[in-house]
Amino acid sequence: MDHVPDHERFMRRAIELSAKGGLEEKTGGCFGAVIVKDGEIVGEGYNHVVAENDPTWHGEVAAIRDAAKKLGTYHLTGCTLYTSAYPCPMCLTAAFWARIDKMYYGARCEDVLLYGAFEDENFYEELAKPPEQRALVPETELLREEAVEVWKKFSEIPNRVHY
Repeated sequence: MDHVPDHERFMRRAIELSAKGGLEEKTGGCFGAVIVKDGEIVGEGYNHVVAENDPTWHGEVAAIRDAAKKLGTYHLTGCTLYTSAYPCPMCLTAAFWARIDKMYYGARCEDVLLYGAFEDENFYEELAKPPEQRALVPETELLREEAVEVWKKFSEIPNRVHY
């Protein structure tokens, strides 16, 4: 059955969730998201960073977790993400890992910076640099051989789950 998506309705729900978290409940920033499959919302989420003291509880990640749980899968192929603002690098990458088919966003990074002082663009700039030039989190390889031994054992498991 072919479903014609109602893009504006789904985006309005994501924006409504952003207001719920950012303005009403004040659980975090104004970030809301929905996941849609076959014309139906299968996952919703909004920012809870402040309420839960969890820097990963972003709207998109919450919506992805909700949809994956409801659908019983860690790959959300066939799904579309509607998010009230362009995702931060963590959320964008979470959408990649979830295998989301398409994404629609409302506010741009510059809007979020101007009105909320959220500096997502800085993170994108840092990620574009080689690891040794990044200023936010200095990175150092340590005990690689020991870490790789675990991966070698994992590679030998015949029925290992690949995602």
